[in-house]
Amino acid sequence: MTMDQHPQAHPGPVRRLTADANGVYPIAPTPFRGDGSIDDASIDRLADFYAACGSTGLTVLGQLGEAPKLEHAESVAVATRFIRRAASLPVIVGVSAPGFAAMRALTHDAMDRGAAGVMIAPPNTLRTDDQIAGYYRQAVEAIGADVPFVVQDYPLTFTVQMTPSVIRRIVTENPSCAMLKHEDWPGLEKISTLRGHQRDGSMRRIAILTGNNGLFLDYEMERGADGANTGYAFPDMLCDVVRLSTAGRREEAHDLFDAHLPLLRYEQQPGVGLAVRKYLLMRRGLLACDAQRRPAAALSTRARAEVEHLLGRLARRDPRAALPEVSP
Repeated sequence: MTMDQHPQAHPGPVRRLTADANGVYPIAPTPFRGDGSIDDASIDRLADFYAACGSTGLTVLGQLGEAPKLEHAESVAVATRFIRRAASLPVIVGVSAPGFAAMRALTHDAMDRGAAGVMIAPPNTLRTDDQIAGYYRQAVEAIGADVPFVVQDYPLTFTVQMTPSVIRRIVTENPSCAMLKHEDWPGLEKISTLRGHQRDGSMRRIAILTGNNGLFLDYEMERGADGANTGYAFPDMLCDVVRLSTAGRREEAHDLFDAHLPLLRYEQQPGVGLAVRKYLLMRRGLLACDAQRRPAAALSTRARAEVEHLLGRLARRDPRAALPEVSP
């Protein structure tokens, strides 16, 4: 069945990303078959699961979506498949690229197909506040001032340090900036500072959704984050933590979060984290295969055994982790 023949192939009314975004926007992996081809059936399962588990949006082609390993046409196809299948959810498309021509082309193709907005990470060459602010100003000129965008603040990977003042400057200079994907570490004080700018009127409100695999989500919510924008293999847990935190059920939120923290930590390992995530999503029946496109780091037999051990321990606290046993 081709995408255009799919019964849910035509998206409903497009919902543009706004500064009121909240909840959980899972970062979707790009599913591949063992031969490296894109697995459309797994895209459909992921999209259905994200919608069913309480997600309020979705991000595709993010940092761990293996976007640099895709050709332009493949990126458009993956984004389109998610947009059309997850018709009830606004979809953000990662468009970060070395140059603005590629960013502009993917942005326009994604928005034409119903994307809610785009996510832009800074190149690792930026060092000063002026350079950072200038880059986002030029990016907006390239993609169009009518396209809502997300600033991805992930200094541990991109080596670009964004102070609260430069984020405020980006927000002030670019009315189309709707969200900050906050992934600084430590970053709790940054959230408090940004919300302080909002309260004193020196910065308009934007959505703040957090990443880092949710490692600090429990306290980030208490500091003023609106939710999570990350790819942990149990996004349903993230949805629960955000819901409980928003409802003021603090200890329940922390208890659930604490139960998942060892697996969250294991999945967040640099280099091998995506392999862990894809393995877990395969174990949950959402991916047919945990393959990555090369270059890629595979899980060793020992690492898989450790993940299984963590799942077993988690299952004592959360039945969602009680998965069928696998053959040794």
